[in-house]
Amino acid sequence: MRLLSWNVNGIRAALGKGAAESLIQINPDVFCLQETKARPEQVELPLELGGYRNYWNSAEKKGYSGTAIFSKEEPLDVIMDMGIDEHDSEGRVISAEYADFMLVNVYTPNSQNELRRLPYRMEWDKAFRNYLKHLEESREKPVIFCGDLNVALHEIDIARPSQNRRTAGFSDEERESFGETLASGFTDTFRYLHPDTEEAYSWWSYRAQARQRNIGWRIDYVGISNSLIPRLESAAIYPEIHGSDHCPVGIVLK
Repeated sequence: MRLLSWNVNGIRAALGKGAAESLIQINPDVFCLQETKARPEQVELPLELGGYRNYWNSAEKKGYSGTAIFSKEEPLDVIMDMGIDEHDSEGRVISAEYADFMLVNVYTPNSQNELRRLPYRMEWDKAFRNYLKHLEESREKPVIFCGDLNVALHEIDIARPSQNRRTAGFSDEERESFGETLASGFTDTFRYLHPDTEEAYSWWSYRAQARQRNIGWRIDYVGISNSLIPRLESAAIYPEIHGSDHCPVGIVLK
């Protein structure tokens, strides 16, 4: 099974930049999009994506946030949000159940400038971690979570760690919190298979030709329940694919 995840930073804009053609070239069985910034009725999907069933969780605020799952196989169930009112208005979580795993697509809130949203972000992280464990236990299936987690976990995951120590996405609090999520029974698939690979990033600022210079961050992940590790065949980042300030990331499971 080939799974792809991509923060498209506006699906309508990304489709206009050839996103559908790029996705079809990789030919994932399932792909998850974050920051769709649209409701499904606002998006005219190209014929290339006709082989996929699509499921959307849009934010209450128009043109903001949002997640979607596109799947060749019809899921057994699709779940919107986490069931927590204070976290469920921005369309940040959508989950799908398959025969032998649960898939969770997530767009984690940014802590914003001067970390002004950090307290909320810490609450979110804890709620999301509990949600993942709840799915594992209640559905009795391993979990795959993917998306823009808005955190670079290790110094190797960011081009300029010393300059960004108290920047949103690289604060000690955010890194420790994501580390707790992984320690609760999950594996960062890319780092598991590529522990020493440097300059592997999934997001670049639009400023100062950051992408051309590869001054980036790895903040997009595919995480899996540890029980799925024997099935992990490959994990990849696709920096050659444009259309957003993020690039896709993905895995192949046996």
